[in-house]
Amino acid sequence: MAPLLFRTSTTRELYICARCSLRSSTTPSRITRRWIGDKYLAKIAEAEREWERKANDIKAGKQKSMLTILEERGLVNTIAGNRDEVDRRMTENRLGAYVGIDPTASSPHIGHLLPFMALAWMFIHGYHAVTLLGGATGKIGDPTDRLTSRDKVHSSVRQANLVGMHYQLKKLWVNIENYGRRHGYFEGKPWAHHRELENNNQWWNRLPMLEVLSILGPGMRLGPMLARDTVKNKMSKGDGMSFAEFTYPIMQAWDWWHMYHRKGIHMQIGGSDQFGNITAGIDAVKYISKNHPEPDVLEKIEGMGDPFGFTVPLLTTGGKKFGKSEGNAIWLDAEQTSTFDLYGFMLRTPDDVVGNYLKMFTFLPIKDIDAVVQEHLLDPSARKAQHMLARELVELVHGPHEAKAVEEQHRLLFQKKSANVLDDASEHASSPQISANPHPDPNYITLNNRPKINVQLPASVLETLSIARIVFAAGLAASATEAHQLVQNHGIQIGGMAGKAKSSEPGFVIWTKVAAWKNEETAKYLIGGDLLMLKRGKHNVRVIQVVPDEEYTSSGRTYPGQKIRSGPLSNMELRNKKVMDNLRGPKGQENLDED
Repeated sequence: MAPLLFRTSTTRELYICARCSLRSSTTPSRITRRWIGDKYLAKIAEAEREWERKANDIKAGKQKSMLTILEERGLVNTIAGNRDEVDRRMTENRLGAYVGIDPTASSPHIGHLLPFMALAWMFIHGYHAVTLLGGATGKIGDPTDRLTSRDKVHSSVRQANLVGMHYQLKKLWVNIENYGRRHGYFEGKPWAHHRELENNNQWWNRLPMLEVLSILGPGMRLGPMLARDTVKNKMSKGDGMSFAEFTYPIMQAWDWWHMYHRKGIHMQIGGSDQFGNITAGIDAVKYISKNHPEPDVLEKIEGMGDPFGFTVPLLTTGGKKFGKSEGNAIWLDAEQTSTFDLYGFMLRTPDDVVGNYLKMFTFLPIKDIDAVVQEHLLDPSARKAQHMLARELVELVHGPHEAKAVEEQHRLLFQKKSANVLDDASEHASSPQISANPHPDPNYITLNNRPKINVQLPASVLETLSIARIVFAAGLAASATEAHQLVQNHGIQIGGMAGKAKSSEPGFVIWTKVAAWKNEETAKYLIGGDLLMLKRGKHNVRVIQVVPDEEYTSSGRTYPGQKIRSGPLSNMELRNKKVMDNLRGPKGQENLDED
């Protein structure tokens, strides 16, 4: 064998193959590493130079700073930190910022949209944007500004909320990016814009509480924590505060620390009621940054600078804030608030705030907003500004095709009616269904045109039908034949882990490819005893609530593939059964049922 194929090993008089030598010298790792090429490094260097040029233009007064833009849009309420210092750091550095939301419902509502708009503005200007889904903190519930504790919910409800919220946020960010592109952003270097959707269960499920107490605990003093208005009000005016609720700010602070030293997230953006949690998080990150016991961590974060944050204004209606607890939530999920109703709600925006809402909820230039508001004042009954607000916001949340369709619905239904009639009618009118799928293939599923996620099926379906029939019953296939083909080709995934002590990891959904297994295998994937999750492709998901057969039958609903007996034949069968029951008596009835 050619000598070049051999290489001397470290052991005397032992020769091994060169290929084996290379393989044995490679340190084994569970993480696949990618080589960073020269082109990528050149892109990074160019991005840094471009950011520096932009910073110089801002300092020279040629451009507006990011903080100034947010303030002009009305998206800054209170800054946690020195305003000028925050402005300088946001100008000089491509910082990371995050907004957190707990899945206490299956969808965000319009009150959640303001912090996301501030984060979206930073994202389209090149900052690192993280949306944090509180899979762990949602189990506790934020007690801020509450006098009563949140109602306990079943684990299957939390899991369903988590899935629903995840897809809503994913859809929202896809639409934000497309919406920003329509308004001229992301031109030139779209790869420099970085966004993430994280779930804090990723670290809390592996994090020992002892580690949190030993690293952060000494810096969380009881005096300031007890002095917070939320704690005092809930203890003196409400139903008291549990230890779990009391530790919520600690969990939120640790979330920030985790992203601060792992991802370089310097900023937190929240609603006006989150100022106390933001300042507590700032103090916690500062404390850990100075007192962490591991030198490697301290070396990594050296020179990163202190964290900071700001709150957005509180969005209210009739003097009350928007929210599930207030009972006035306008949901961003089209299943809960249709695009027709969302458009109609924005159409009823009062004249004195429509200009502010256009600045807050759209990417329209301020000069264009001022112009349309002036036109609106010339003929308020035409509601030109409100129509623009409604159309832009529906596009932001649900996509351009949905926005165009729902605008046409309102124009067609109300073009001959007065503005006063429009107010009343848009509250009660049902939404005509207009197809808004831009893809040439009508069966192509996107985040914006995906079917309804949440469905109910009777328990007998899981007990008696094959997994393919269940896929058909859930509406994931057009026919039973197609469902069988999907199962055979592993085109369906099921949420959960069969054969484990728990059917799912808390706060996570682990998807498994479906196979043509026995009927009884499907029940092993039930979450909490009554929840089944199926997925076809990336976006076509079903969260199936299993209900008793009697409840499903009494609701009057049906599912695809259900065998329904109705009409004369059914009546004849009922009469025959009644005659047979009378002839056979009680014992005969019993035997008849068994047969």
